[in-house]
Amino acid sequence: MPNHLADETSPYLLQHKNNPVDWYPWGPEALDRAKREKKPIFLSIGYSACHWCHVMEHESFENEAIAKELNHKFVCIKVDREERPDLDQIYMNATQIMTGRGGWPMSVFLTPELKPFFAGTYWPPSTSRGMIGFDQVIAKVSDAWVNNRDAVATQADRLTQELVRMEQTAGSDEELTKELLVNAYEQHRKTFDSNYGGFGSGPNKFPAPMSLQLLLRYWHRHGDQQSLNMVVKSLDRMAAGGIYDHLGGGFARYTVDPHWLVPHFEKMLYDNAQLVTTYVEAYQVTGDENYARVVRETLDYILRDMTDPQGGFYSTEDADSEGVEGKFYTWTPQQVQEILDEEAAATFCQVYDVTDAGNFEHTNILNLRKTLEQQAKLLGIDLKQLTANLEESRAKLFAAREKRVHPHKDDKVIVAWNGLMIDAMARAGSVLGEKKYIDAGKKTADFLLDQLRSAEGRLLHTWRHGQAKLAAYLDDYACLANGLVSLYEANFEEHYLEQAATLMQVVLRRFQVENQGGFYYTADDQEKLIVRSKDFLDNAVPSGNAMAATVLMRLAKFTGDQNYQDAAKQTMLATMEYMQRAPSATCQTLIAVDFQLGPTYELAFACDRNVESSRQALAEIQGRFLPNKVFALVAPDTKGFPAISDLLQGKTMLGDAPTLYLCEGFTCQAPAQGQDEIQYALDKLMPQSLLDRGLPTGGSFDGGSSE
Repeated sequence: MPNHLADETSPYLLQHKNNPVDWYPWGPEALDRAKREKKPIFLSIGYSACHWCHVMEHESFENEAIAKELNHKFVCIKVDREERPDLDQIYMNATQIMTGRGGWPMSVFLTPELKPFFAGTYWPPSTSRGMIGFDQVIAKVSDAWVNNRDAVATQADRLTQELVRMEQTAGSDEELTKELLVNAYEQHRKTFDSNYGGFGSGPNKFPAPMSLQLLLRYWHRHGDQQSLNMVVKSLDRMAAGGIYDHLGGGFARYTVDPHWLVPHFEKMLYDNAQLVTTYVEAYQVTGDENYARVVRETLDYILRDMTDPQGGFYSTEDADSEGVEGKFYTWTPQQVQEILDEEAAATFCQVYDVTDAGNFEHTNILNLRKTLEQQAKLLGIDLKQLTANLEESRAKLFAAREKRVHPHKDDKVIVAWNGLMIDAMARAGSVLGEKKYIDAGKKTADFLLDQLRSAEGRLLHTWRHGQAKLAAYLDDYACLANGLVSLYEANFEEHYLEQAATLMQVVLRRFQVENQGGFYYTADDQEKLIVRSKDFLDNAVPSGNAMAATVLMRLAKFTGDQNYQDAAKQTMLATMEYMQRAPSATCQTLIAVDFQLGPTYELAFACDRNVESSRQALAEIQGRFLPNKVFALVAPDTKGFPAISDLLQGKTMLGDAPTLYLCEGFTCQAPAQGQDEIQYALDKLMPQSLLDRGLPTGGSFDGGSSE
C-alpha cells in the first residue's frame, strides 16, 4: 500500500512511495503529527541520481523490520534536496557540525520543533565494514528520546543556536581589491594537479568550472600564462577522460580517481551548463576547435535527452541502469566488434582504450589515453581520415547504445539550473554562430516566465508534468535573471532584459538583508524555518548571493542604476571573509569582483543585421573573450529598453557602416566605424601584457598516459 508520497511530483519521492516506511512529504500533516504525538522526526534527504540513496533505500527503507521500528518510533519525512534546497542547507550544516562531514543520503533526527539533535549520512542496515548499523542508530536515538529527553532538548537547542550564529554575517569595512584575485590565484596554483589537471589530490576529482572561469579572467587581467595553462590542462584532460561521454556528449558529475577516468556516472544539468560556458570561454581565448566540438556535443545531448517538449530542461540522469552503475555507458571489445567491422573495431578499441582486461569492473569506459594526432601516427593513417572514421564508428555505437536500457531520468524542471543552461545556450549560440542554441534558450526562458509563476506573478521553483510549485529561492531569481541578460546579449530582444530587471527588483524587495549586505536564501514571506539561511559559498552550483552580485553588476552597467551597483557591492563585501579564507568556495563572487574592479565596458553596436558586413562585425564582437563588458545593439528592428536608453541614446550607424561605441561609465570613445576599425578597437581592450605577447592562437591536449 502506498505511503503518503504517492501524490508527489518529485521522481525521488515517488521512488519511495511503496516503501514500507510510512513516509510523509515535508508539510503540515507530518509536522503537526509530530507535535501532536510528541514524536521525534526522522528526516531523510536525498535526490534521484544519488547512488547511495538508492543503496540505503534497498537495504533499509525496503526492510520490513527496520520500517516497523521507524514507523513506531518516529514521524518519517522524505525530502528531495533539489525541491527543498532551503531545508537541505540548514540540515546539512547541522550534519556537518555533528559529524564533521556531509553527503547524501542525509539522515537527521529532529525534535517536533524541527531542531536537529542527531545526524549522519548513509548507514548500513546492521553493523558492517566498521560502520554502526541503522538498526542500532534507531534504537539508540529512540532510547535517548524516551529516557533522556532533557539532554536531547539541550543538545538540540545548542545546535540550533550554532546554526543561527553561522548565519550572522556583517558587511566588511575593507575595500574590494585586486589582492582578492591574486590570493585566489595563488590558492588554485597550490592545489592544481599538474599531471592531470583539476584541483586537489583526490581521490574524487570535480570539474570546478567556476575556478576555471576565474582563472581565465586572471589570465585576461594579468597575462599570466600559468593561469591559462591550468585551464587548458584541465579542460583537455576532462574532454579526453571517462568523465566525458564520447558517444553521446555531456559530462558526468565527477570521477572517483584523479585521472578523470572513472566517473560517478550521473549527469547533472548544472554541471553541463557551467562546463559548456567554461569551454565556450576557453574557445574564445584559444581558438581550439576541440573545445567547440565539446560544446556542441554537450548542448546537443541536452537538446536530445534533457529537454521537455514545452521547453524546460530536465534535472539529472541517474548513474545506474538495470541496477548496475555505469552499465549504460561501458563496453567490451566483443560488443564493439558486434557493431563495427573488424578494422573499424580494432581502430576504435585502440583509440578509446577498450581492452579485454577492461578499465572498470571488467568492462571499459571510453577515454582517450593519447591524442588523435598521436594515434594517427601509431596507426599510420591520415589524421583527417582517422577523425572521419571515428566519427562514423561513434555514430554506429551510439545508435546501438540507444537500444540499451537508459538510466532513470529526473524530469523535473528547476528554475536555477535552467537559468544556468539558458546562459550556456545563449553564450554558445552567439560565439559559435549556432542559432539553434539561442532559440533553445529563448524557448526555455519563455516557458519559465509563462508557466513557473504564482497567481501573484512571483517565480516558482520547480515544475513537472504540468504542475509548478514551491516559492522560488534566491538562486532561482538570480540564475534566471543572469541567463536572461545573456539571452538579450545573444538575440537582443529587449523584453528579456526587462524581465531580468523585474526579477531582481523582487530580490531587492523580498530577499535583502537589511544593514548587513547580501540576501537571504528565502523571501520574507516564505515558510519560516528554524533558521533563515544566507547562501554565500559556492558548491556544485554558484551561491545565490554570488549570482545575485553577478547579475546586479551586469544590470548596473546596462542601466546606470546606482541601486543595482550598491546592492552588488554590499553583497560582495558581505562575502569578504569567505573570499579571503576560502577563495575556491567563492569563485563566482570573485568573478563578480573582477567585473566590478574593471575596467568594465559598455558596448553599443549600431548596425543593420540584414547586411553581411554587420553580421560579420557582430560575429567578431561576440567571438572575443571580453569578460568584463555588457553588449547592447541598436538596429532598425530593435525598439530599445527604456532603462538602457542612456546607453543607446545617439548611437547610430555612421556612413551606413556597422559602428561600435566603446563606453566606460557611459563616457564613450570615438566610434569605430566598419570592420577594420571595430577589430582595432576590440584589440585595444585587451590588456597590454597580452598585446605585447600576441594573442593565443590555440590550445591542445598534450597527450600521455592516464595512469
